[in-house]
Amino acid sequence: MSINFPNASRNYDAKRQCIRFLGHDDMHEVSFAVSEDALVRINPGNQRDEEGFLDTFDFHRERILMVASRLYSRGRKGLYTLQASDF
Repeated sequence: MSINFPNASRNYDAKRQCIRFLGHDDMHEVSFAVSEDALVRINPGNQRDEEGFLDTFDFHRERILMVASRLYSRGRKGLYTLQASDF
């Protein structure tokens, strides 16, 4: 199982308190989310609002995608949510 992230799109989901983004495994689209708590752990001094969470995601994208890849390699799910404990 190999996942890649060719699309840089991401969006803030206020209801679920996370940033959502997509990965691709061949032709399969895979949904990911990184929780606000995880983003605070990555960057404790960030603004705790949509703009701050998106900025943290963008600045730490490589690290987040590396964790997402690791979680994906453990087995297929409908949605992968990266939590603070994953960092």
